[in-house]
Amino acid sequence: MVLLAPPLSPVLTRTISGAPSLGRLGPNWYATVMGTAIVGTAGSALPAHVPGLRAGCTVLWGLSAVMLAVLLTARACHWARHREQARAHLLDPAVAPFHGCVPMALLAVGAATLAVGRDVLGERTAVAVDAVLFGTGTALGLTVAVVIPYLMVVRHRLTPADASPVWLLPVVAPMVSAAAGPALVPYLPAGQGRATLLLGCYALFGISLLATLTMLPLIFGRLVTHGPLPLAMTPLLLLVLGPLGQSATAAGQLAQVAPEAVGAPYGRAFGAFAVLYGVPVLGFALLWLVLAGALVLRALRRGMRFSMTWWAFTFPVGTCVTGAAGLARRTGLVVFDVLAVGLFCLLVLAWAVAWSNTLRGLLSGALLAAPPAPGPGTVRTR
Repeated sequence: MVLLAPPLSPVLTRTISGAPSLGRLGPNWYATVMGTAIVGTAGSALPAHVPGLRAGCTVLWGLSAVMLAVLLTARACHWARHREQARAHLLDPAVAPFHGCVPMALLAVGAATLAVGRDVLGERTAVAVDAVLFGTGTALGLTVAVVIPYLMVVRHRLTPADASPVWLLPVVAPMVSAAAGPALVPYLPAGQGRATLLLGCYALFGISLLATLTMLPLIFGRLVTHGPLPLAMTPLLLLVLGPLGQSATAAGQLAQVAPEAVGAPYGRAFGAFAVLYGVPVLGFALLWLVLAGALVLRALRRGMRFSMTWWAFTFPVGTCVTGAAGLARRTGLVVFDVLAVGLFCLLVLAWAVAWSNTLRGLLSGALLAAPPAPGPGTVRTR
């Protein structure tokens, strides 16, 4: 079945055709794809069966697939027509970390394809699409996880005051791969194939987790010593939830397929690890969600307006939904069911607000007329 895209607005048409606004189309726009795809994946993972929920999730998967195709085309034109600007994005410390959104968008759409898109495409096609997007996203994610930190070390001029949650974006992509890969394990031949993918996903888990643990103290230290982020950047605090929720999700997904991939005793051990790791990490994620929420409310009271940073309210929260849903399945505790449903409601609300404001900004041309991302803030905002 062919997915038909809605007619593009004049602004998007001019953008893809190479108008000046194309030069302002940064890699941060892939966050819209991630935030849309995760709604479909999270909704399919919920323990509650709500009439029409899966159909709605399927629609959002289709929308995310169309958005990904449009963005890939637009960014290809960007590199072809604005090569110097595209290179400048890599050297700009405010924009470069957003290149981590590119592989995560591929992985998010691939995961949603297998989770709900199979209802439209059929299982065989969905597996093939997911396999391609998973392989491409994982390779690109590992590249970004090395290249962007390298540029941060040798080319970007950064200070502790510049520390920002966006620094996490380049190193989170391998964790998204670790969470998406287990769904493909059952489709590989028993033995070497399944075990290799399973342990490879655990390696990706470790790459991202250890890199994240080196970044988090810098981010929290910046908040404590230099105060709140500038108003427009405040939503980016939610990005910290990404590696937390995604790692809890990955641990649960890997434990689910471990018995058929590696057998005893590792299969049972991975199951225990999923709970022993997932519960405390999800607890810290909730603590951070409350802290970040308080700072967001503070920013709103001081006049924070919509910007593309608001998409940080979507994908990171969605990973916490899938993490909580995984713990609910493994422990059988109702509290995790309630938590997953509550976070999903928050996710849907955040997506609706971000999507409607983004669409309004595109139709008016305001978003593409603005810089793709705000620069790192070093000033305490009161």
